[in-house]
Amino acid sequence: MSQSIFRWLSSFGQGIVIGAANVIPGVSGGTMALIFGIYEQLIGLLGDLFKAGLLLLKLDFRGFSEKMSHIPWAFFLWLTGGILIAPLLGAKLIPNALETWPEESRSLFFGLILGTIPIPWIRIKDHRRRNVLFLLIAAAVSFLIVGIPPAELTDPGLIAVFFAAALAICAMILPGVSGAFILLILGMYVPVFEAIESRDLTVIAVFALGAGLGLGSFALLLKALLEKAHDTTMAVLVGLMMGSLRSLWPWLAEDRGVLAPDTGDGFGIVLVLGLAGLAVSSVLTLIEFRASRSHSNS
Repeated sequence: MSQSIFRWLSSFGQGIVIGAANVIPGVSGGTMALIFGIYEQLIGLLGDLFKAGLLLLKLDFRGFSEKMSHIPWAFFLWLTGGILIAPLLGAKLIPNALETWPEESRSLFFGLILGTIPIPWIRIKDHRRRNVLFLLIAAAVSFLIVGIPPAELTDPGLIAVFFAAALAICAMILPGVSGAFILLILGMYVPVFEAIESRDLTVIAVFALGAGLGLGSFALLLKALLEKAHDTTMAVLVGLMMGSLRSLWPWLAEDRGVLAPDTGDGFGIVLVLGLAGLAVSSVLTLIEFRASRSHSNS
């Protein structure tokens, strides 16, 4: 198998995992992109696409053509294809598992994410106190955000829909907080999906506009931050990932409060699944660590 085909299939597989991750509370697509090591490439690509769109709106066809010629289309199309096809390959099983076996499912995901946290940390060259402080602050903020109980709105206005879409799509490219979770916090989850089911084209169009502008502008901001303050930005992203583990803690109250482990019936299987997830992700982390050391020594 040629290297190009392997890269395409790898991007497709990563897209499937990213697409599936978006339906898991506490695990956004950004989390998986960070673990896979493609986060910066993905953010740069989204920023370039947004810039190309702005050039097209300005009728700068030469600039638009030049910007589009630098897009890594093979990576983008294979990754996007995987993200879009994920629901068809069983991503809907994840919400069902979370509903039927909530403690067991969250324990497995908790272990999987916990063991992979060192992977993006390895990619940070500067581990000085300042970056550690930024990591801890981001972790605390993320921990508090994912503990906010969901709100309820019955008839939100179009302006609220626009800004909710912009915030939700920004969350999707940040590690740890899913876009669906932000909609829940804002009380927009039910109204938005009711609009989709009833085919309310006005609400859908406003939501799509907010999501598109939010995604593009936030990607440009992240791209600039990664270029100017790479290690500090990465430390913040890792912190967000760490803090979001709160939403994957197996024992949660209805108001998202963290409970002590329930050592009654079923505790054993919950513990085993958590340790299994941690073992698998720790092996992946070890492989990444060795590959990183080999690359730095070559």
